[in-house]
Amino acid sequence: MKFFLKTVMGITISFMLVLLTGCSSPQKDSTTDTTLTQANIQLNLKKGETSQADVLGAFGAPNIITTDGAGNEVWSYQKNSMTATSSSDGYYATIILAGINSSKGGYNQSTKTATLIIKFDDDKKVKDFKFMSANF
Repeated sequence: MKFFLKTVMGITISFMLVLLTGCSSPQKDSTTDTTLTQANIQLNLKKGETSQADVLGAFGAPNIITTDGAGNEVWSYQKNSMTATSSSDGYYATIILAGINSSKGGYNQSTKTATLIIKFDDDKKVKDFKFMSANF
C-alpha cells in the first residue's frame, strides 16, 4: 500500500510539473514622447496665426529661448526618446524523468532625436519654424 501511494504521489507531482512548466514571455518596454512629431507640428503651427500661448499649450515650455539677428524671439525644443524591446521565447517539457529545455531571446534599442525651432514676429505669432528628426 505504501509503495502504491508513493507511486501515485510521484506521478501526480510529475503531471503537475508538466502542467505548470512552460513559458513564453515577449516583453516590450517603450518610452516615447509623441509631442514632437511631424503630424503634431503641422496640426498646431500655422505661420502668422499661432500665438506663443498656443505653442506653450501644444508643446510645453521650450528648452532654449533666444533672439536672432533681426531681434525675433526664437524658441527651441529638443526631445530625445529611446525605444527598447526585449523578448524571450522558451518552453520546457517534463516526461517523468526526461526534460527538454529551449530558449531564445533578443534585445533591440533605438534612439530618436527631434528638434523644433520656432521664430516669432513682433506680435508674438509664429513667423517661421523648422523641424528636424534623426533615428539611430
